[in-house]
Amino acid sequence: MQHKFLDKLYQLHASTPRVPSSEAVCTWLDGLLGLLFPELSRQRFRSQRAFEHEFSTARQKLYNILEILADDMDLSPSQIEYEFMEALPQVHHLLEMDAQAIFAGDPAANSLTEVIRSYPGFYAIAVYRLAHEFCRLGVPLIPRILSEHAHTLTGVDIHPSARIGERFCIDHGTGIVIGETVDIGNDVKIYQGVTLGALSVKKALAKTKRHPTICDRVVIYAGSTILGGDTIIGEGSIIGGNTWITDSVPAGSKIYYKEEA
Repeated sequence: MQHKFLDKLYQLHASTPRVPSSEAVCTWLDGLLGLLFPELSRQRFRSQRAFEHEFSTARQKLYNILEILADDMDLSPSQIEYEFMEALPQVHHLLEMDAQAIFAGDPAANSLTEVIRSYPGFYAIAVYRLAHEFCRLGVPLIPRILSEHAHTLTGVDIHPSARIGERFCIDHGTGIVIGETVDIGNDVKIYQGVTLGALSVKKALAKTKRHPTICDRVVIYAGSTILGGDTIIGEGSIIGGNTWITDSVPAGSKIYYKEEA
């Protein structure tokens, strides 16, 4: 019995394609975030040359990770590495705007440095924006490793395929779930415990729009649940705490929970 079981396990190991380790991916992520934001860096650079060397090292580490997945990607590892690094200036710009939105929207925030260094909402958004670039480039596995790493650290679960606009603000963050086909516009603010989910989880519907659309300047307060691919929250709406929404609401709506008598 034991021999057959071990033989089965070995055959599984032998037939399973090699994949990058989560440790390697997450170590690379932490290094890249430290390069993008000095507040997240574990080192100080003596010169620009030293900084550029570290940046070059990060690129090489990314290539090494991508090379393991070469057979499962339409683009070559070198092309993906190039395209990803070329996208970093725009990603960095988006994250600067996200940090500013969080700072402006939280009276308790004392500085942008505090937001970038210590706010779980900013960290979750930063990892999402990087993971989303890998999704855009057709990279398997790595986006989910990154998103689950952020989920573990922050309690914020953002699917890397979700589409999120500019100046996104997550306040507190714990318990937020943002599904795969969610569309979020610009200047949206979400509080803890919010779920943007699907009405149905049937596997046959995996390629359809299953999650809601949140238009510009919407605020969603704690504990709210918004479900369904046809559900659209109109721009400028305010969604009160502990609400359950499965139908669209027009622009400028104010939705709140009212307990029945």
